[in-house]
Amino acid sequence: MPLPSLLGVFAHPDDESLLAGGVLARHAASGARTAVVTATWTPGSHRAAELADALRILGAGEPRLLEYADARVPASAPGRPRFVDAPLDEAVARLVRHVREVRPDIVVTHDEYGQLTGHPDHVHTHRVTLLAVHAAGLEHLHPEAGEPWQPAVLCLATHPHAGVGELGALLADVGKTVRSVPDERVGATVDVRPWLEAKWAAIAAHRSEMERRRSLPGILSRLPADARERILATEWYTRLAVRPMPGGSRELTV
Repeated sequence: MPLPSLLGVFAHPDDESLLAGGVLARHAASGARTAVVTATWTPGSHRAAELADALRILGAGEPRLLEYADARVPASAPGRPRFVDAPLDEAVARLVRHVREVRPDIVVTHDEYGQLTGHPDHVHTHRVTLLAVHAAGLEHLHPEAGEPWQPAVLCLATHPHAGVGELGALLADVGKTVRSVPDERVGATVDVRPWLEAKWAAIAAHRSEMERRRSLPGILSRLPADARERILATEWYTRLAVRPMPGGSRELTV
């Protein structure tokens, strides 16, 4: 039986594979409808092509791009504003359209800290997604974006303090600060080892990031396979119920 339908919303190409690749592959393998929206980069760019390859591996459809510029890479979307500078209502409306098209039960995105490193695009994606998930269900908001649809659960990809482990030291070595959450805030801990091969293949599809020394794909590529698997085998989420579910349940699990 298929798992609940799932929409991932992430800041950059490769975030989907690093943060939720196992869950995306798991849901797709069950027959569930899965999709991913990426806030930055544009069609025709090398990162969009890599994203398409990664999503094909994960079974998550074709890229859905909001086409804003990365806060640190203006060339990612020539002539477009940085995502963090774009009018908030415009960005929310663009995402609402995708939520209403996909009609997911679950939406997965970055946590409030921007998932570990606090990249400004990650933090802003969290804010925009939180607004869009609620707006998508309200008929008088963004009527031009399609028929209303209210996801049931918003899941925030995160790391508990206890789960940082080896990854914390690896990020510290390249000057990045780890922003994890108290263990009790984690509502879902998912063992994705059965889908780890697909997850790593999707990460590796982001070839330009694999070549960068300070990027997480690049860091992971230099590790022995067993160390890499320990880091990638578990995904953690904070769950926020958005609407009641049939039978009175207010939770769906990733």
